[in-house]
Amino acid sequence: MSDPALYRRLFLVLAAVVLAYAFLAGLRTVADYDLGWQLETGRWVAQHHHVPSIDVLSYTAQGEPWIYPVGAGLVFYPAFLLGGYSLISWMGAAACVAAVALLLRLGSPVSAGIAILAVPLIAARTTPRADMFTVVFFAAFLSLLWENYQAGRAPLWLLPLLMVAWVNLHFGFAAGLGLILAYMGIELSEMVFPARRREAVQRLRRALPWFLATAAAALLNPWGWGIYRALILQQRATTQQQLLIAEWASVRLNWRAVITALSTGGTKGALFLLVAVAIVAAVLALLRAQLGAAIVLLGAIYPAVRYVRMGAVFSCIVVVIGGTVLSAAMAHAGSWVRRARTRSMIATAAVVLLAALAFARSVDLVTNRYYFDVITDSATFGAGLSWWFPRQAAEFIEREKLPGEIFNTYDEGGYLTWKLGPQRRVYIDGRDTLYGVPRIEKHRQLLQSSPDSDVWEQEASRYNINTIILSVARYDGIQFVHLKDFCTSKGWRPVYLDEISAVFVRRSPETEDLIQRLQVDCASAPLPFGSPSKDRARAFNQWANAASVLSALDRDPEALTATAKAISIFPGSAVVHMVRADLLSRMDRVPEAEQEYVTAVSLHPSEFTWSALADFYRKMGRGADAIVALKTATQLQPRPELTLVQLGYYCLQVGRPDDALEAFQEAVRDASPEVMKGTGRGSFSYNVATGRAAAWSARGDTAQATSFQEEAVRLAPDAPQPWLNLAKLYRQQGRSADADRAKARAAVLAENQNR
Repeated sequence: MSDPALYRRLFLVLAAVVLAYAFLAGLRTVADYDLGWQLETGRWVAQHHHVPSIDVLSYTAQGEPWIYPVGAGLVFYPAFLLGGYSLISWMGAAACVAAVALLLRLGSPVSAGIAILAVPLIAARTTPRADMFTVVFFAAFLSLLWENYQAGRAPLWLLPLLMVAWVNLHFGFAAGLGLILAYMGIELSEMVFPARRREAVQRLRRALPWFLATAAAALLNPWGWGIYRALILQQRATTQQQLLIAEWASVRLNWRAVITALSTGGTKGALFLLVAVAIVAAVLALLRAQLGAAIVLLGAIYPAVRYVRMGAVFSCIVVVIGGTVLSAAMAHAGSWVRRARTRSMIATAAVVLLAALAFARSVDLVTNRYYFDVITDSATFGAGLSWWFPRQAAEFIEREKLPGEIFNTYDEGGYLTWKLGPQRRVYIDGRDTLYGVPRIEKHRQLLQSSPDSDVWEQEASRYNINTIILSVARYDGIQFVHLKDFCTSKGWRPVYLDEISAVFVRRSPETEDLIQRLQVDCASAPLPFGSPSKDRARAFNQWANAASVLSALDRDPEALTATAKAISIFPGSAVVHMVRADLLSRMDRVPEAEQEYVTAVSLHPSEFTWSALADFYRKMGRGADAIVALKTATQLQPRPELTLVQLGYYCLQVGRPDDALEAFQEAVRDASPEVMKGTGRGSFSYNVATGRAAAWSARGDTAQATSFQEEAVRLAPDAPQPWLNLAKLYRQQGRSADADRAKARAAVLAENQNR
């Protein structure tokens, strides 16, 4: 741009807009599940004057090795003492603003414009938890390194100082070391060009001592080199985390997913826009012979698409490096427009459009439309503690001194560690690397089992569990719990119920008086618990959660009334419309139910809403419509393989074997190696092989069917059913001897199972 004064004014305007937008995006109630155990870690270290290398917060993993930087806890704990959850919320907003400000430190109007697109991704990772420090420090490292690359000099002495803090705050310090390696790669790529070689060598030579000092500074932590062993264990768990934890899931890349994300906004829409910006910037960098910048931009796309949680650091790279490349390209393109006035008008119009986008998104945040209409989020705009956490139930447990160890759900664990600690430890919390997949799966098995089952009896006896607290909130709660089974249990009795949590006590002679005094009736307990709030956001959450709980308890008329109350406050909540649709379907009000499902899909076209619509169509016997809805759902899912298997079996059920084979093929193509490795009856590979065998059999190709059924037998050799299926196929082929042997094998296995 030929007018430096206008260039500066436009940058200042956009920078002010994006920083204000970042502040509003970062200011929300504390909702992250990990903050609680990090707060409790900070309290434990402050009280014991010692950094533990074992678990001290749970009773199921107590004493097992556990290394995690404690600095975040030591920041959050005194902040809580000074200003409670409100101050911690403000810290999240400050982190979001700080990260964006650091990215704009060397910025241009183009960088500021890209930053507006990036704010949702940055805000998503600056929620108050240890991870937020990584986003801020990553932005600081990137800003300093890029300044050094562009100007030849930067205060790189800050890097080792920043690293001392970073390594003690979060495992993300490894990203800082990765940035240094990437910077060195960029400088090495410059040496390919003789005209740039000398300057690149000089920059690298001046920077190298500070890089070595930064690497050494990473050892200034309580475990020294041991921090890397913990980091390696964390990375090894990533594959399993992909299957269990949403933030480690991948991003679905297809046209429907892209178009849907862009139409509904949120972090996925921002990610796809930034991927497009990164690709364009990389191409322009290649045309300008900036090989290093192009490689970094393209290389950064992979982790952002592979893992949802990497979107924030990716956005930082696009703002700083992509912004620089695009700024130079636009300056060159601007020279084609001869009239300065025209150039100024175009630039001003672009700034106005970007500012309008930021304003519209800010309005969505302040009015809570972003949290209630667009995505399923347990936060709301403002400061304080999220509605999701079981504050009242935890206070009830403390007040009534409920006995024994407490079983809690995974998501509640962090909060309960902090709220009930240090006197009480928890069953599980968000430290999935500590507990491992077996314990997490055990926890899920318990939630899906009858509380009177043997699995509950064994677990309760093993750990002296006499109290259960369950989340029944509409997000990450009620859908994982068979609440009615717990309410009607003979061995456990409900003593507390609100629209967020339920508490149960184990029946025994010692607890009988307590149960008689506190017992509640799930069939008639008033919900919402207490008077609805005068605050619209809180009142909406009360009614929306009450509707889900009442529905789970088969109190359908009350639940329908609650959905109407919630929708009258925020009409655009897809989740509430789905609850209402399910209720209407159960009440045989089919046309109204279908309209509610369609409304939910139109409000928030996602894998959840499309899957719900597909389930409705299946129940109504509308096979073609169900298949279309299921196919759409799979196109929007980050892990679609399991739904594709369900689609395949449904296609078999309605007599469409060709569609079934297509679904099974796509499921295999999308499945991760970890999923494919599973064996045994019920495993992914077994279900696919069995489904393919049935599909080929339905098409009349017995040879292909037999081949896949033999594969199913190899995957589950100790199960009788696959042998029986194989015997039938052998019989159809006229292989009587093989059929008799397979049938005999099935009989032996069935007899062994019945012993």
